[in-house]
Amino acid sequence: MSTDTLPDAAARAATADRRRWLALAVVMTAAFMDLVDVTIVNIAIPSMKADLGASTSAIQWITAGYALAFAAGLITGGRLGDIYGRKRLFLLGITGFTVASLLCGIAAGPGMLVAARLLQGAMAALMVPQVLAIVHVTFPPHERGKVFGMFGAIVGLGAVSGPMLGALLTEWNLFGLEWRPIFLINLPVGIAGVLLGRAFITESKAPKALRLDLVGVILATLAMIMLIYPLTQGRENGWPLWGFLCMGAVPFVFAAFVAYEKYKIKKDGSPLVELSLFKVKSFAAGIAVQLTFGIATGIFFLVWTLMMQMGLGWSALRAGLTGIPFSIAVSVAAGLSVQKLVPRFGRKVLQAGALTMAAGVLLYIWESQHFGMEIASWQMAAPLVVMGVGMGLIVAPLTDAVLSEVPREHAGSASGLINTTGQMGNALGLGLTSVVYFGFIGDEHVFGPQYVEAFRSALWWVVAVMLVIFTVMFALPRKQAAGVGHEAEAGALTEEPGAAPDPVKVPAG
Repeated sequence: MSTDTLPDAAARAATADRRRWLALAVVMTAAFMDLVDVTIVNIAIPSMKADLGASTSAIQWITAGYALAFAAGLITGGRLGDIYGRKRLFLLGITGFTVASLLCGIAAGPGMLVAARLLQGAMAALMVPQVLAIVHVTFPPHERGKVFGMFGAIVGLGAVSGPMLGALLTEWNLFGLEWRPIFLINLPVGIAGVLLGRAFITESKAPKALRLDLVGVILATLAMIMLIYPLTQGRENGWPLWGFLCMGAVPFVFAAFVAYEKYKIKKDGSPLVELSLFKVKSFAAGIAVQLTFGIATGIFFLVWTLMMQMGLGWSALRAGLTGIPFSIAVSVAAGLSVQKLVPRFGRKVLQAGALTMAAGVLLYIWESQHFGMEIASWQMAAPLVVMGVGMGLIVAPLTDAVLSEVPREHAGSASGLINTTGQMGNALGLGLTSVVYFGFIGDEHVFGPQYVEAFRSALWWVVAVMLVIFTVMFALPRKQAAGVGHEAEAGALTEEPGAAPDPVKVPAG
């Protein structure tokens, strides 16, 4: 062996290590783009409503349509990554997302915008599951806490940047395009993500051959559509009988889905959803929390934006600036929760987050009643900071809790389920706004107190959901740190010949 072998090996290892952190930066940027796209749209809704003459149902579909397509495709997207390669699906997803963003930006009417948002959500469903899956297979268990902490900070940064970018781009009215630049801004980011992703992300897939479960895809998608579509469209159509029949049939479709997945496991071992994941207590409980948390955020962010702009008559810029304390609080609390609090206090941190967020919502209700139409941005800061701290204590450690004991070969499926339940909850929350918010207002294009009153009514629903979340969290492990060790053992046990190679040792293709 020559004397320069060890230094050369060390240099190659350092280069490979740098490449994986660059790969992390690429996938985090894609996750950031998706997060920004959700929040940036909310702040521009009043401008879209005025420019396109969209009904409240169309406005709901601009937001809920994205969430529904996202939720419906996430499990499939995660499984496709397991089968065909996470890098390949990530690049396909980010390319499609960029194209869909262009179509949103040039939409000529509400129908085209809703269709483009559906496509955008479907492409995000291919892209986003690969983010957590790539992190899961790229970084060892002892580093994932730090990485998920960074992910929590990205969530907070996305929450900060989205409303501000949306507000600024809408106010500036660049080239007379009004709200359209909020979508067109994705083009340079998406193109850069494709080029850098090709260079730095290492390919990985499940260690054993899998097949796509098309029947499972159809049943899962059908169940989601049968629940969300009647909720979103029902009020505008006078709550017809077919809507209630569709929603009532959802449990039967879901039962058929579970039965078929069990059959698929016995037949060829390639189900859409790996049902064995739900035997892991931390995963099952975390999924339940993710679903209910998505409902709360789906309701809050839409009605909050409409209350400020349609109710109080504020500009998009003022509404965006008002949300900054919330976003900063989320980002700071997310970092602290993973790095400092969860290792010491375990699930109590997440439960404290649920109660803190509920307390912030109650404070917001009180302020809205006390100050009414005269409420100022600075007066909203206190409840928003309290809510932001609560949300930050939940979002970052929850991801770690759900994935902590998941075997490596099911990383894509598990991350798809995590995102699916969150987005399903979000779509449910947006659909429920027909009941808890728009039902108080009607479809009139007017500004005024009814938006503020409807906002208070919707917030009581958010409080109720947060209390449900607090209760469900008792099923989470007391200490998540122990779960990481178990996950490491599971990862070691499931490594097989033909498994994805260690990304540190193999250069990206």
